[in-house]
Amino acid sequence: MATVKEIAPDLFRISVYVPELDIQFNHFLVRDEQPLLFHAGLKRMFPALRDAVATLIDPASLRHVAWSHFESDEVGGLNEWLQRAPQAEPVCTLIGKLVSVDDFALRPARGMTAEDSLSTGKYRFRFCSSPHIPHGWDAGLLFEETAKTLFCSDLFHHFGNVKAVTSSDLIGPTHQAMQQMQQGPLTGYMPYTQQTEGVLRSLAELEPQTLAVMHGSSYSGNGARLLTDLAGVLQVTFDQA
Repeated sequence: MATVKEIAPDLFRISVYVPELDIQFNHFLVRDEQPLLFHAGLKRMFPALRDAVATLIDPASLRHVAWSHFESDEVGGLNEWLQRAPQAEPVCTLIGKLVSVDDFALRPARGMTAEDSLSTGKYRFRFCSSPHIPHGWDAGLLFEETAKTLFCSDLFHHFGNVKAVTSSDLIGPTHQAMQQMQQGPLTGYMPYTQQTEGVLRSLAELEPQTLAVMHGSSYSGNGARLLTDLAGVLQVTFDQA
């Protein structure tokens, strides 16, 4: 079952907890004139997500489905959403559109560069290119400029069936999760490259007030500080691998 919680005005976290993995899969609906869903979710989760979205809007009225990078928990249910919502448009980075999405999706994607913006009514979005942060050449993070929400995808990944939003520091839980994954088959889950610190610094300069986290609690507060501190966590984890 999916749980729904409003974590900021018009921003709803739709979460499915998988006990055997001790992990939450979080999806975010922006309720506006043209509703936007960030993370299409795994295909097998679609019925639960559809029913949860239906408590907030008519799923057929969905206009934008966005994600960070091409991975099953981000795009697996994309075509189910496109079938349910005939006016919905896939939204991703331009690289994502060119190398993966237009071959996979029922309709062509809006491939965004740093110069492009998307308005849903009250809210205005931009994609921040972030290659290999968290994963993949095509990766980007969506930033909502009005309320200053950064949709973080797998950044700040931590385990547990945790509360929807917190003002507590996420660096400790994130560091613990990164160390845990380095000891198992997911070694290399999040790389540290020559670009990592610079990309995270540029995201911090956006001064986000809400970090919408895919796996774990979202964060309300000084997002810039957490993004700056995250670079150190990733570097330490990489050095210990």
